[in-house]
Amino acid sequence: MTSFPARNSPPGDYLAVALDVSSEREAQALVTQLGEAVKIYKIGLELLMSGGYFQLLEWLKLQGKRVFVDLKLFDVPATVGRAVTGLRRYGADWCTVHGNQGMMEAAAQAGGDEISILAVTALTSLDQADLEDLGFECRIEQLVLSRARRAMEAGCAGVVTSGLELPMLRRELPASLITVIPGIRPLENKTVDDQRRVVTPENALKAGADLLVIGRPITRASDPAQAAGEILLRMGEVLSSRMETD
Repeated sequence: MTSFPARNSPPGDYLAVALDVSSEREAQALVTQLGEAVKIYKIGLELLMSGGYFQLLEWLKLQGKRVFVDLKLFDVPATVGRAVTGLRRYGADWCTVHGNQGMMEAAAQAGGDEISILAVTALTSLDQADLEDLGFECRIEQLVLSRARRAMEAGCAGVVTSGLELPMLRRELPASLITVIPGIRPLENKTVDDQRRVVTPENALKAGADLLVIGRPITRASDPAQAAGEILLRMGEVLSSRMETD
């Protein structure tokens, strides 16, 4: 099973760049541009529809990268399990599932020691009003905590969750729970987009995040390599302070 950063790991071990682009060629160009500084990449639904998804996955592995497959698998448990089994042949390191207990259990069992399964709690594009529209009669915090507990019971390695709920998860659940945080926005980033429950890289790390998923602030910057470098520098400062206080 893919390990997450040790406490003395460099900042690059805590960053996954989201390749939310429309083609395999565009993704490869970004990876080449970012170079050795970025070690982990997330590939999701947009690339799946490009026709070159699994070729890109294999290419990333040949470049020595770790790959986070973010397809949020949701189907009957048997189908989810077979999908994860099929994914194992490509060398993916992590895979997301967005379903109930049976789906999470099937994914975790199929992933075995080869693919770490991450359960999505609540999408960072959703706010309280959105959840109510979907029929949830609880606070976001309650939903996230419940899903995280069930993910641990199902054998998942960790969860994907907003950094806003991360302090609560660290208080309520064992430290072994892996936390992957999307919806990361640098403080000076003024882009208006569909992410609503966001935090800065610094605040996510201070709260105990294991992996930050960052897309548009890097991939849509005028100079992606420079943007990634600046974010990694800021992450490094927080991680150095965190080690000093441990």
